[in-house]
Amino acid sequence: MKLNQKLDLSLVFANESVPFQDYKDEEFESLVDEAIRVAKDRLEIICKNSAEPTFQNTLEGIEFASNELDFVARLFSNFLSAKTSEVLQKSAPLILPKLAGFSNDVFLNPELFVRVKKVFQKRSEMQLTIEQSRILELTYQSFVRNGAELTEEKKKRLREIDEKISIIGQEFSDRALKETQEFELVLDDSRQLKGLPDSVIAAASEAAKKRGKPGKWVFTLDFPSVRPFLQYAQDRELRKKLWFAQSSKCLSGANSNAAAVISIASLRLDRAKLLGFENHADFVLKERMASSATTVLSFLDKILNAALPAGKKDVEELQQFSGLGQDLKPWDISFYSEKLRMEKYSIDDEVLKPYFEINQVWKGAFEIASKLYGIDFKKRNDLKGYHPEVEVFEVRKRGSDSRHVGHLYVDNHPREGKRAGAWMTSYREAGAYGETGYRPWVSVVCNMTRPTQAGEKEIPALLALDSVRTIFHELGHALHGLLSQCHYRSVGGTNVFWDFVELPSQFNENFAKSPEGLRLFAKHFETGEPMPEVLISKIVESSRFQAGLQTLRQLSFGFLDMAWHTLNQIPGDIGVESFEAAAISKAQILDRVSGTSISSGFSHIFSGGYSSGYYSYKWAEVLEADAFDFFKENGIFDEKTAAAFRTEILEKGGSEDPMLLYRRFRGKNPDPEALLKRDGLL
Repeated sequence: MKLNQKLDLSLVFANESVPFQDYKDEEFESLVDEAIRVAKDRLEIICKNSAEPTFQNTLEGIEFASNELDFVARLFSNFLSAKTSEVLQKSAPLILPKLAGFSNDVFLNPELFVRVKKVFQKRSEMQLTIEQSRILELTYQSFVRNGAELTEEKKKRLREIDEKISIIGQEFSDRALKETQEFELVLDDSRQLKGLPDSVIAAASEAAKKRGKPGKWVFTLDFPSVRPFLQYAQDRELRKKLWFAQSSKCLSGANSNAAAVISIASLRLDRAKLLGFENHADFVLKERMASSATTVLSFLDKILNAALPAGKKDVEELQQFSGLGQDLKPWDISFYSEKLRMEKYSIDDEVLKPYFEINQVWKGAFEIASKLYGIDFKKRNDLKGYHPEVEVFEVRKRGSDSRHVGHLYVDNHPREGKRAGAWMTSYREAGAYGETGYRPWVSVVCNMTRPTQAGEKEIPALLALDSVRTIFHELGHALHGLLSQCHYRSVGGTNVFWDFVELPSQFNENFAKSPEGLRLFAKHFETGEPMPEVLISKIVESSRFQAGLQTLRQLSFGFLDMAWHTLNQIPGDIGVESFEAAAISKAQILDRVSGTSISSGFSHIFSGGYSSGYYSYKWAEVLEADAFDFFKENGIFDEKTAAAFRTEILEKGGSEDPMLLYRRFRGKNPDPEALLKRDGLL
């Protein structure tokens, strides 16, 4: 395909699936340049239109002006995250400022703003749909919030800040990926493996072979490697070494992000002040359910007051159980917690893993979504992903209707060039691209353990319970994108307030830890036998295990995020480590270990979209705990309740105020105590 054909969405979208093979890494800069040119031409036509501004000739024009750019930017971003290369990484510092610059070109365009403002002022005279009213309000506010009313000098400064943030944020992400890939804990003595399950040892052996170290065992900073090592390795010094590497990631050395943390925080503060806000948090939270930093901090403190006593009890129990007393260290927590869990409930991940083979888990997650929302998932071997490991599923309405809903791309395992963590993203969102509407192309990307070889026998990928919940979590996001029924993409699917976006994902996790859900998919990978009821009961019983300690961990992240972004000035002598220590001290029980940092590897807030928004995980937990209580009243697969959740939450996206949508689904405001009760913190 020629360059212009790759931007002709009528041709691209005529394909049944994303034509990944047509897009080469070295072409993205040219594709972005051309897509920006096309978008600017369309915006110029809107600005020069002599007709009276209307929703159709102004707001819809803006909505559809950057269709091609939206597509190619999504493709580039997803490639950069899931299959990066030297070419993509070299292109990023060139492309990302252009994308930031185009956004500024839109929101700082005075002619465009005049037209939007005129439509906004006459909105009561227009017969707008609910979606159109929402788009008009959000677009007008976006212009104001992004500097439309600034002087030319200040607009120039805003552009400079946004370009710098985009560059430094990507550099932050690149260093975090590089540090993750470069670190190796190499073991050459089998005695060092004592306590580790066979599957973990086999995976470490495979990792060593791939890294040119046959006959040894390699552990990395990838989650499927770190987590079981800290849980099971009996060698305390080795646990400490791996824990410290993970907990000091990018704090110092060649991949240090310490300066980037301060630079990003400073630039965000400068931007907020330029726009008339005291700090970055005030700017961000203006368009959140929480609405202000005061509300967020009050919310976090309320959860803290309930979690702190429980967390202290959890630590005291571990200190006594381990026999270490006050010498219990952070690298001991996972190890002794796993042993304590086993003693209390006769259950640990190694007991459960045989019932959580990865394909069976996905099959169960699909079956539950089918029961709830009337959709079916069919694997399409004839459709290809962006990597040979990616699986493609077609989603259709169930039954005689059988309408096409969308495509889901599933990418399960870690590999070189793929950033850590798990996320959902879209290549094409549901809704209109001009006169034509399309169904979505949605992707779920994870870093789950791989199949391993035990002698002649291949052991499939068997998951820990947390990983099972991660699959359900990301599928919840995917369902939000797949089931969107909004006409306009900008308010459909996951385009919602940030503290509402985690509701569908965290809600969906409940089906991975409820007896009714587990009975559907938890089956032994060798025998096919369902998980014994005694194990299911133990999963439910153990769901509150160390809820206090786990809650404090999440609160630490929330407090740290808010601390960086509620600063009204950045002290010249600020240090990442000391600032962080003060920020999270009230949620800490064990003494802080010198030389460690969350911030320097905290991609969620420094290179992702969660700045001043990490609290939203807990905020959404309140919503989902209350929502799941509603499901339990009539049975968790009750068709009427599921239909209400689908139509009022999943299908509506951000087309209306989220609290209004929630009240319409639930019949009342969410009850914050639902979460505390569920976790046993009251």
